[in-house]
Amino acid sequence: MGAISLAVNKEGLQHNIKKAKENHIIIPTIAQMQHPETIPEKIQASLKGVGLWDVNPLNLFRITWKNEAKESGGLYQAVPNYIELPSELTGVPCRIVAMVGKWFPTGCHKVGASFGCLAPRLVTGQFDVEKHKAVWPSTGNYCRGGAFNSRLLGAQGVAILPAEMSQERFDWLHEIGAEVIATPGCESNVKEIFDKTNELKRDPQYMIFNQFEEMGNPLWHYNVTGTALADVFEAVKHPGDQFAGACFTSGSAGTMSAGDLLKERYPRLKLAVGEALQCPTILDNGFGGHRIEGIGDKHIPWIHNVKNTDMAIDIDDEDSQRLLRLFNTPEGQMYLREELKLSDELIEKLTWLGISGIANVLCCIKMAKYYEFTAHDVVATVLTDSAVMYGSRIAELNDLHGAYNAREAALDHAVHMLTLKTDNMMEMGYAERKRVHNLKYYTWVEQQGKTVEELNALWYDVAGTWDTVHAQAKELDELINEFNEEAGVLKAL
Repeated sequence: MGAISLAVNKEGLQHNIKKAKENHIIIPTIAQMQHPETIPEKIQASLKGVGLWDVNPLNLFRITWKNEAKESGGLYQAVPNYIELPSELTGVPCRIVAMVGKWFPTGCHKVGASFGCLAPRLVTGQFDVEKHKAVWPSTGNYCRGGAFNSRLLGAQGVAILPAEMSQERFDWLHEIGAEVIATPGCESNVKEIFDKTNELKRDPQYMIFNQFEEMGNPLWHYNVTGTALADVFEAVKHPGDQFAGACFTSGSAGTMSAGDLLKERYPRLKLAVGEALQCPTILDNGFGGHRIEGIGDKHIPWIHNVKNTDMAIDIDDEDSQRLLRLFNTPEGQMYLREELKLSDELIEKLTWLGISGIANVLCCIKMAKYYEFTAHDVVATVLTDSAVMYGSRIAELNDLHGAYNAREAALDHAVHMLTLKTDNMMEMGYAERKRVHNLKYYTWVEQQGKTVEELNALWYDVAGTWDTVHAQAKELDELINEFNEEAGVLKAL
């Protein structure tokens, strides 16, 4: 019931193979994204002349956490890009490591999640490049990844995102040639996105890739992000260290499935979901608008495996906004250098934290305080994107609050990071997890056409839903290899 359909549409498949030949497209496997050192030498050699954001099909082979931190010509490294945040900054003794999304094409890991949704339908022919446009409903970054992958794979992308998202997102989408539909509101206005999606569904030329329900999203994160986080821990651990926790804010909740893999490998690990305090849907069935761009609320994503979630943590959006300014202004960076004695290298890397990445780090700090983690505990998260997408937001904050200075930098660090409390968070037992899971009913059964039987299966039939989807990477890779073989592009390199 929960598995991704891999049924083949022969006509669509032949159209896609023809397009792949014409556009010199080779599709990477999930295994290559986990272990990019296995990517054929011919492809690696060609990548040395390709920029990270170039609209070049070879950039499909940069959908991995292990890209070198280079704007152009980079290959791969053994350990994913990560930042370790020192106690001087976080105020907690445990080690906090954050894996970096900046070095994906588009500067965001959502290009991987969108690949996970598109690839199964592309290599089976269910999506036909000659008949369909790929629609990417999103609160910001996912539609960018989807538009990028659509373009690389020779398909027309349609991006749906809230009108109040940062101007940088809209500019980039127009540049890449996507159709852009702006829906009313901000990132918590997901219902408006779904309404537009349902309107487009009536036209057969549109195929919807809804990140909030597509099981290709957790398939990708479980296998690629989960494996990468485990690689980071194994690389950084000291004798006696334990992988104690992982925290991810819930946009589509796809990244939460990385936690499913981590809990299997590290059974003592605690897994937390984060959300904006201004829209506390998980914490207390709440609602409201917020400014943590890249996460969406007022509903529980279909693909959130709530039964495997230990904790909910709410983050005040003011904290993430203030720290964005601290990390990305000369005055803030001077405070970090002179008062905290942070290295220039680390200060530069703090610009790799976008707004949702900052919120993820704050979740880690709150979890560490709640469980009283020590210097031998490691807590991990991901940085979905970087400050590159938020220059306009920093300018808005300067207009709102006036010019930044050293005193404000010290205050922001103290108030919005060091003195975080263990309020507005909840350790979730069986009954609390079931309550949150049940909230899916109102979005997905009442509004979006799912059945009660499907909803119950996500709770009671873990083996037939979540476990089955996670294991489908192997079958998907076999189909990808067959597709590449028939297209013949790799052989012709």
